[in-house]
Amino acid sequence: MGTGRGGPAPPGAPHQPLALCPPPGLSPTWAIHVYTPREVYGTVGSHVTLSCSFWSSEWISEDISITWHFQAEGSRDSISIFHFAKGQPYIDDVGTFKERMEWVGNPRRKDGSIVIHNLDYTDNGTFTCDVKNPPDIVGKSSQVTLYVLEKVPTRYGVVLGSIIGGALLLVLLVVALVYLVRYCWLRRQAVLQRRLSCLFLILFYLFN
Repeated sequence: MGTGRGGPAPPGAPHQPLALCPPPGLSPTWAIHVYTPREVYGTVGSHVTLSCSFWSSEWISEDISITWHFQAEGSRDSISIFHFAKGQPYIDDVGTFKERMEWVGNPRRKDGSIVIHNLDYTDNGTFTCDVKNPPDIVGKSSQVTLYVLEKVPTRYGVVLGSIIGGALLLVLLVVALVYLVRYCWLRRQAVLQRRLSCLFLILFYLFN
């Protein structure tokens, strides 16, 4: 008689391979995904937000860490400028960002964003956001390039606005003048036609 389901295999029967399953209590870890914009722009003296969001298959851990690195334009070296760990933000002393950086992220909302105040040309470069949410620690960081542009002086903006406004006003005056001349010409033509009509009628009655 054959054996029942789960019973011992008969002598000589081939062994069945065991299924590869993770041990109880352990779940497979998915790669964490970090997202930043590719480029951001700011002007000298202003501020800019460096957005960083992430997705993790795990619940947000108390051991979550968020790190920002900066690589200046034309440099091969990258320095750590910000670190979030154990629920507290830490701004690194290295570099010129210590007095100009603000933490605006919220890991519970999967947000690791920072703000850079009082932008300068030396801030041009690449910023890297890296997130670890144990046990979800596998994944790639994300980079955003900051371009700091020259701020246009207010007086230049006023002059430019005045020039544009004057040009638009001149165009409106020319258009109005064209319509006025055309109106006067059409009115004169109408008066002339009425006078000619009256003259033709008078001549018609005189010669008939």
